[in-house]
Amino acid sequence: MAEERVQRRLAAILAADVVGYSRLIEADEEGTRARLRLLHTELINPRIAADGGRIVKTTGDGILVEFPSAVDAVRNALAIQSATAGYSAELPLNQRVEFRVGVNLGDVIIEGDDIHGDGVNVAARLEGLCGAGEVYVSSTVYDHVEGKLNATFDDLGEQAVKNISRLVRVYRARDETGPAQPRGGVNIVQALPDKPSIAVLPFANMSGDPEQEYFADGLTEDIITALSRIRSFFVIARNTTFTFKGQAVDVQAVAKDLGVGYVLEGSVRKSGNRLRITAQLIDGVTGNHVWAERYDRELQDIFDVQDEITDTVVGAIEPELGRAEQERARAKSLQSLHAWDVYQRGMWHLYRRSREDLEEALNLFLQAIEEAPSLAVAYAGAAEACFFQVSSGYAESRDGMRERMIAFGRSAVDHDDLDAFCHVALGRAYNLRGDNAAAISELEAATSLNPSYAHAHYSLGWTLIWGMRPEEGIPHIEAAMRLSPHDPAFGQFMVRMSEAYLFQRRVEEAVEWARQSLRQPNMQTSRWVLFAASLAHAGRGDEARQAIESLRQLNPTYGIGAARDIWRITDPETLDYLLDGLRLAGLPE
Repeated sequence: MAEERVQRRLAAILAADVVGYSRLIEADEEGTRARLRLLHTELINPRIAADGGRIVKTTGDGILVEFPSAVDAVRNALAIQSATAGYSAELPLNQRVEFRVGVNLGDVIIEGDDIHGDGVNVAARLEGLCGAGEVYVSSTVYDHVEGKLNATFDDLGEQAVKNISRLVRVYRARDETGPAQPRGGVNIVQALPDKPSIAVLPFANMSGDPEQEYFADGLTEDIITALSRIRSFFVIARNTTFTFKGQAVDVQAVAKDLGVGYVLEGSVRKSGNRLRITAQLIDGVTGNHVWAERYDRELQDIFDVQDEITDTVVGAIEPELGRAEQERARAKSLQSLHAWDVYQRGMWHLYRRSREDLEEALNLFLQAIEEAPSLAVAYAGAAEACFFQVSSGYAESRDGMRERMIAFGRSAVDHDDLDAFCHVALGRAYNLRGDNAAAISELEAATSLNPSYAHAHYSLGWTLIWGMRPEEGIPHIEAAMRLSPHDPAFGQFMVRMSEAYLFQRRVEEAVEWARQSLRQPNMQTSRWVLFAASLAHAGRGDEARQAIESLRQLNPTYGIGAARDIWRITDPETLDYLLDGLRLAGLPE
C-alpha cells in the first residue's frame, strides 16, 4: 500500500495568548473567564471572520488562527490589540486583559482541522517574545506586508527563540495612527520634566549626496551636545532622536512620546564651500512654531551657526539665562575644519558597530588626531572604537586593546577635561579593565558636566553595580532610560537592571528584567547570560538550560572562562554567584 502523502500548504499563522493569565484567574476566575468570553464573542471572533481567518484552536488563554494572506493576518493582529486595549481601558489594572500576538508566514502540515509544523512553531515563539499589547512578526511576514498596511515596523534584529535552531529576524508591528512605542514595549505617557526640555531631531541632508549624511548628523549631534551642557535643560539623547531619522513625523506626537516641551528640527544643504541650514523650534504641546531661521554661510562658519542656533533655542525657551552663563560645546579651538569633518565621519562609522565599521572609525579618528593633535574628542572616539572592539569580541588581544583604550581616554581628558564625552570614554575604559574606583570618578565627572548625557548615566550605573553599589546604580540606569527611551542599546540598559537585582539576590526581579531585555533589538550575549543565571538561581532549571542553548547559538564558543573575563565585578563572592548560576544552567567551562 502506497504511503499516504503528507498534506501541506502555505499559510499566515497568528498565535495569541493572554498576559498574566494565571494571575488573573487566581485573583478572579469567574470574572476573568467572563471578560474573555465577551472579548471573543463581541470583538475578536467577528473580526477574525471579517479578515478571512479560520480559528484552528483555542485554549484557556490562547488562540491559533490561520489566514490565507499575511496582510490579513497582521491587519487582524493590530485590530485585536486595538479592540482589546479599548475594552480594557476603563477596567481596574488588576482586571485588564492584554494579549501578546505573533504572526508568521510558513509551511504548515494539515491534519483534519488542525495544523502543525515549523510555520506554527515560529508564530508561537514570536508571541512568547512579545510584551503586553504588542504584535511581533517574522521577516517573511514583513517582506509581504511592507507598504500594504497603515502600520509601522520596528526592526528588532535576529532573535534566538526556544526550540528553533536558526535565528529569526523579528519586527514589531504597530498601528501607524498611534504614537511610537518606547523600546521597553509599554506605551508610556512621559511626564514633562520640571525644567525646560527639548528633543533635537536629525537635521535632514538636502544635498542630494548620501556621502554628506555624516555632515548633517554631525551638526545635529553638536547642537545636542551644546544644549546638554546647559545644566538647567533636559535634553533627549542623540541615540533616541536618531531613531526618527528619515521619517515624516508628527512633532506633537514625538514630543508626547518623549515627554518634552519643545522639538527642534531642520535641514542642511552643503554645496562646495557653501552651506544653507534651516532650523525651526516647535512647541511640543501646541504644535506652534516658536521661531524659524535660515542661515546661508561659508563652510568655515559652521561653528558660528551651531552657536547661533543654540543661543536662539536657549533664548526662546529660557530667556533669563544670560549668554555668559551658557556652557557651550562648540570646538572653538579646532586647528582644522577638515579634522572635525574626519572626526564626524569616524563617529558615523562608530555608531554602526560592525567589525569593519569599528576598524574604519579608529582609522578616521587617528587621521583626525594627526591633523589636529589637540582635538580631544578624536582621542575619545578612538577609545570608544577600542572599547567596542573588546566588548564585541572583535579584538585579537583583549588586554592589548584595553591598554590602548586607556591611553586614548587619558589623552582625551588631558586635552579637554571639561568635555563629558572624554570622561565617559576614559571611565568606560577603566571599567572594562576592572579599575572600578577610577571608572566611577571619571563617569561622575561626565554626569556632572552633562546631566542629560544618557550613556554617561548608563555607564556610571553599570560601574556602580559592578562595584557592588547596585542601589546607587539603579537610579542612573533609570535616568538613561528616561533620557533615551528609543536607544538602540535599551536592551543593555535593561540587562544592567537585571544585574543589579541579581547581585542583591532578588532573583525574580532579575529574571523579569533579563526577559524584557531579550525583547529588544541589537541582541548581545550578556542578556542570555543574565537570563540563564537568574533562572538557575530561581530554581527554574529547564528554562535556564534553554537560555544557555540560545546563548550558545549566538556564540558557540562562549563558556565560563569568557564570562569570568568580561564581568569585572569587584566582589569575588558575587562573581562566583553569577558563575555558579551559569554552571547550574549548563554552561561549560
